[in-house]
Amino acid sequence: MGSDAGAVATDRLLGGRLLLRQPAQGHRAGTDAVLLAAAAPETPAGDVVDLGAATGAVGLALAMRAPEARVRLVEIDPALAEIATENVRLNDVQGRVTVCATDALAAAARKAAGLEDGSADLVLTNPPYLDAARARSSPHAGRALAHVMPEGGLAAWIKAAVKLLRPKGILIAIHRADATPALLAACERRLGAISVLPVHPRANQPASRVLLRAVKGSRGPFTLHPGLVLHDAGGAFTPLAEAVHRGEALVPW
Repeated sequence: MGSDAGAVATDRLLGGRLLLRQPAQGHRAGTDAVLLAAAAPETPAGDVVDLGAATGAVGLALAMRAPEARVRLVEIDPALAEIATENVRLNDVQGRVTVCATDALAAAARKAAGLEDGSADLVLTNPPYLDAARARSSPHAGRALAHVMPEGGLAAWIKAAVKLLRPKGILIAIHRADATPALLAACERRLGAISVLPVHPRANQPASRVLLRAVKGSRGPFTLHPGLVLHDAGGAFTPLAEAVHRGEALVPW
């Protein structure tokens, strides 16, 4: 299942250091991608998978600060995967970052694409936010593919992510705040040492997103962290949010 990316624009993230070609219409990376990349360990090494990578914003942002990491950008949409390949060249990270165009939720497709189970030290993922059974899909094919969860739902998505992890490997995800119960349920019996960090648009508003970090096979306790506030009363980024968006700070777990 794919989409025609159509017109493509070039954006700059992380204070201009990351060049990102993206469809001019449809799903485009922004704050969620920046937060997810900044939620990874400070100096990740080994094998990293950006699951549902779209044009590669999360994996590329990680690769730029972690030269020892080997990153695979996994995307089902061949048009977006092609743009991700262009972004790898544009940011001069060939050899450290590769693109894999496949359906990662299907075990046979993963294996055929060279995505071996138990091969990743870290999986970063921004799952589609909408449930196909309850949400109206966008008429734009690329936006619908990026935003609507495929059959099997969040549980299947997290299961695939966990399959890719080595024992004691780390999963980090970002999702809507109201999906937290479903996200935690999907982790049950698969992951432990779960940490959740709410993300608030403003200090006096409910969280709109949550970041989740968990360890495969761990029996560590659950931790709920203080929330990250993105904007001040005037609508500008808070100092921490500004630093994260410029690539100068990490999410404070």
